[in-house]
Amino acid sequence: MKTPVIDTKLINTLPVFLSCTLISLWVYFTNDNNAAPALMLGIIAGGLVDLDNGLTGKLKNLLFTLLTFAISSLSVQMAFHSAVGLTLTFTVLAFVFTYVGAAGVRFRTIAFGTLAVAIYTTLTHNPHAAWYLNTIMILLGTLVYSALAVLIHVAFPHRPVQENMANAYDSLARYLNAKAEFFNPDEIDQLAQQQTQLAMLNSQVSQTFNQCRSALFYRMRGQHRHPRTARMLHYYFVAQDIHERISSSHVDYQTFAREMEHTDFIFRIRWLLTQQAHACRDVAQALRNNHEYMIDEKINRATSGAYQSLKYYSEKNQNIDMQSIRRLLDNVSCVTYQLSHLANPQLDDYAIHSDKTRIYAPEQNNWRHVSGSLKQHFTVKSSIFRHAVRMAMVAFVCVIVIQLIHALGLNQNDLSAGFWILLTAVFVCQPNYSTTQSRVIERIIGTAGGVLVGSTLPLLSVGLADKLVVASLATVLFFFFRTHKYRFSTFFITIQALTGFSIIGLDIAHFFWARLLDTIIGAGIAGVAVYHLWPDWKYVSLERIAVSAVHSNAGYLSAVLNELEQGISDDVQYRLARRNSYDQAATLSSIVSDLASEPNKHGERVQTGFSLLNTHYSLISHIAALGAYRDKMVRDNSEFLQQFNIISHQIINLLEKLADLSYDDFQAAYTPIQENLTRLSQLFSPNHHEQNQILWQQMSAISNLLPHYYQALHHTFRQPENTHSSLQKVIL
Repeated sequence: MKTPVIDTKLINTLPVFLSCTLISLWVYFTNDNNAAPALMLGIIAGGLVDLDNGLTGKLKNLLFTLLTFAISSLSVQMAFHSAVGLTLTFTVLAFVFTYVGAAGVRFRTIAFGTLAVAIYTTLTHNPHAAWYLNTIMILLGTLVYSALAVLIHVAFPHRPVQENMANAYDSLARYLNAKAEFFNPDEIDQLAQQQTQLAMLNSQVSQTFNQCRSALFYRMRGQHRHPRTARMLHYYFVAQDIHERISSSHVDYQTFAREMEHTDFIFRIRWLLTQQAHACRDVAQALRNNHEYMIDEKINRATSGAYQSLKYYSEKNQNIDMQSIRRLLDNVSCVTYQLSHLANPQLDDYAIHSDKTRIYAPEQNNWRHVSGSLKQHFTVKSSIFRHAVRMAMVAFVCVIVIQLIHALGLNQNDLSAGFWILLTAVFVCQPNYSTTQSRVIERIIGTAGGVLVGSTLPLLSVGLADKLVVASLATVLFFFFRTHKYRFSTFFITIQALTGFSIIGLDIAHFFWARLLDTIIGAGIAGVAVYHLWPDWKYVSLERIAVSAVHSNAGYLSAVLNELEQGISDDVQYRLARRNSYDQAATLSSIVSDLASEPNKHGERVQTGFSLLNTHYSLISHIAALGAYRDKMVRDNSEFLQQFNIISHQIINLLEKLADLSYDDFQAAYTPIQENLTRLSQLFSPNHHEQNQILWQQMSAISNLLPHYYQALHHTFRQPENTHSSLQKVIL
C-alpha cells in the first residue's frame, strides 16, 4: 500500500497536533487548568528529542528520555527553594548535558531536551502542589507525544527516508548546475571561484547523504528488508555514483573551453548537465509525491545530441586527441543511464544482506563507544568540551541574575519569575559565534512580535476553549517552523507561553516589557559568552582538518586502486572510503566558510583556506575520475599496469605522510614518482592504449597537484597558532 501524499512537514507535526488536542480536551473537560502549562511543555520537550529511528529504537529512546527528564526535573524541584542549590544544580546540568552530546547525535538531542526540561520545571513550578506533581505532568505530556509519534511512525514508516532522499537529489541538482558552469566559455576565467562554489555545495550534498544513510541504517537492521527500503537503498547508491561521476575531472577545463568556445559541443555538455540537474529535481518531486519517477525524453535527446556533436567535431579536427573529451562525455552520459534506470531497479539484489548492500553505521550507541567518545572529548581542544564549560558559566550567571532580580523585587510583572532569561540564553547560545549572533537577533524580533500579539488576549472575550486552541496551534506552528524559520518559531512559542499563563489565570496584560527584557538579557548573556569565552575563531583548527582531509584522500585513492586491481565491487569499504573523503572535504569547506565570515579576525588564513580547499577538491576530482573508470577497466599482467600500481602506492604513501615531511624529504619522495611517471608514459600497450593513457593522465594530474597540496598544507602550519592558555587557567 502506498503512503498517502502528505507533505512531510505536516506529517512531522501530526504528533504535536494530536497530543495537544488530547491534552486540551482533557484540561477542558476536567477543568484542571493548572496542569495545562506543564503538560504542554512536556509535549514540546518530547518533540525536541524526537529522532528518526526504527520502532525498537524509538521505544528505547523513549525509556531513556523519560529517565533523564525525571532526573533533571526532580533535581530542579528539590533545589528550587535554595538559591545556592538551584545555582549549582543548573550549572552542573548545563555542563553535563552539553558534554554528553560528545557521544553522538542521539545523546546530544536527548541531552539538550533534558536541559530544556530543567528550565521548563522552573516555569511551571507551583509551590502549593506536591513536590513531584510538576515532574509527573511534564513526563505525562512527553509520554503522550511519544506514544503518538510511535503511532505516526507505524502509519508512515518510510516517509522520513523518502524526504531525506528527496533532499539528497535536490542537493545533487544544485551540484550539477554548479558543475555545468565549468562548461560556460564566457566564464572560464572564473574557474577558481566556480571550483570553490562546487566545494561549498559538496557540503550540502554530504550532509543530505549522511541523513539518508542514517534513515536507511535504522530500517535495515532487521533480517527482513522492506521493498520500499530496498528501493530507497537503490536510489541512495545511484546518488552516490552520480556524485562521484560529476565530481570527477577528465579534462583541463580552461584548455577545453578555449578549444571548444566556437563549437556547439561545450554548450551541449552544459545543456546536458542542466537537464540532468532538472531530472534530479524531478526525482525529488516524485519521491515527495510518492510517485514513480519517469525520465523525461529531453535528457536522452540531449545525450544523443552531445554524441553527434562530438562525432562531427572529431571528424573536422582529426589532429586533436579526442580520448579525454570522449571520456568526459562517456562519464556524463553514465549519469543519464543511471537516472533512466531508477524506475526499474533489480530490487532482489538490494534485498540480500551483503557487503554490496550494507550501510556503515552512522554512529555506535554501545556504552563502550559512549565512554570512549566522552574520554576523547575531555580536553580543551574539543569544541564540545569548551561549549559545555561555556554553557555551565552561562547558566551560572543567568541564575545569579535571576536571584538578584528576586532580591531587589524587580520582577513584579514577570510571570516567568525571571527564568525566561535562562531559557533564552540556553536556546540562543551555540558553539558557533555567527550562528549565536543570528539567533540573538531573531530571538528578540520573534519574542517582541509574539508578546505584542499575545498580549492582546485580555482584550478579547475568549474562554478556556479558545485559549486551549490558541496554545495548541501555536505549539504546532512552533514545530513547523523550528528547523528553518527560527524567528517564526520564537514568535509562536512566545504566544504559546503567554496563552499558558492566561489559562492558569495570570494577568498577561502588563507582561510585554518584562518578557522582552528577559529575552534581551538572556540573549545578551549568551552573545557575550560566545564572543568572550573562548570564541570559535580562536580555535578554528584548519591544520587538523587539513591533515584529516589529506589522509581521507589517501584512503579514497587506496580504495579506488584496490578496485582497479581486483575488479569493481562497490562494497561497503569502498563506499565508506569515498564518503569519508567527501565528508572531510565538506568539513574543510565549512571551516573555510567560517573563516571567510570573519575576515578581520582571520586575516591571511582565509586565503590560505581557500587555496587549500581548491587544491584538495581538485585532487578529489581526479581520484573520482579513476573511480568512475572502474567499470571500464581491462585487467591484465602488462608491465604498464604493474608499474602503474607501484606508482599509485608511492603516491598513497606520500599523501599519508604529507603533513609530517620536511621540504627536502618531500622532494626526495616526490622526484622518483615524477621520474617513474615519465618512464610509464613509454610503456603504453598497443592493445590498451586508450586505457593506459587515461590511467596515466589521471595519475599524472594527481602527482602534479602534490607540490601545490604540500605548499598549501604547510602554509597553514606556518601561520600563528592561537593558544588555549586562557581556558586552561579556568579549568585548572
